[in-house]
Amino acid sequence: MIAVDNFLTGSRQNLAHQAENPRFRLLEHDVTEPLVLEEPVDAVFHLASPASPVDFETLPEEIIWVNTLGTRYLCDLAQAHGATFLFASTSETYGDPLEHPQRETYFGNVNTIGPRAPYDESKRLGEALVMSRRRHARLNGRIVRIFNTYGPRMRLADGRMSVAFVRQALRGAPLTIWGDGRVTRSLCYVSDLVDGIRRAMFRPNTDGQVFNLGNADERSVADYARLIIDLAGSTSNIEHREARPDDPQRRRPDISRARAVLGWEPEVSQHDGFARTIAWYREQVALGDST
Repeated sequence: MIAVDNFLTGSRQNLAHQAENPRFRLLEHDVTEPLVLEEPVDAVFHLASPASPVDFETLPEEIIWVNTLGTRYLCDLAQAHGATFLFASTSETYGDPLEHPQRETYFGNVNTIGPRAPYDESKRLGEALVMSRRRHARLNGRIVRIFNTYGPRMRLADGRMSVAFVRQALRGAPLTIWGDGRVTRSLCYVSDLVDGIRRAMFRPNTDGQVFNLGNADERSVADYARLIIDLAGSTSNIEHREARPDDPQRRRPDISRARAVLGWEPEVSQHDGFARTIAWYREQVALGDST
């Protein structure tokens, strides 16, 4: 197994547990540059892209290039080796959806020039490139649209709702809600997502398919805030700020296709997933990790 990362937003510490694994190799490389590997490659997972609203503001062009040029060069790598290919896309391709829940056949409602556009639009273009390569160059490719996911090893200063709430709750600071708290999200625990990605790559009859991967348990942002405060045993209160522009108002995946083709659906409840996540971050805070 070869992991490729330029650590723009990642952490080497997240790979420390693989240090003694003889079957694992880390290659520090920016996938917006061509990638040539001498050893055989059976499958290419394109999982690279900053994905936090904080990153949309600070890394817009890096996001655009990793989802466009990066997709091109990783498709090239897969085709050079006759490997299968998976592109990790996003629920943000649906924008602020007019269809609810969102099915894979929905084309989306996206602002092409707004502050989220570098992420939303580059993912949409990445999808178009994968399917073009499949139609015209026989790439064996599939797309997963990942809905909000959470769990250990995210950056404490990542800026996404789940880890921001956990960080604030553990510090006893107010939990920041952008808007009135009625916006909804459907959060999937990371182990469930990894299982879905694995199945999408290796199950038969997935070439050319698009799969929503996420948890259909839809809750308001305010509900998540209260759950995390309770599980953390925190004294934090909730603080509201002005809503972010183009922030989707409702988000819930239709995962019927993943159930039927992959035999997949999430197994970890919100309660258990956040209990595990809070326990992990509590340990990191105790160790002095404030990254």
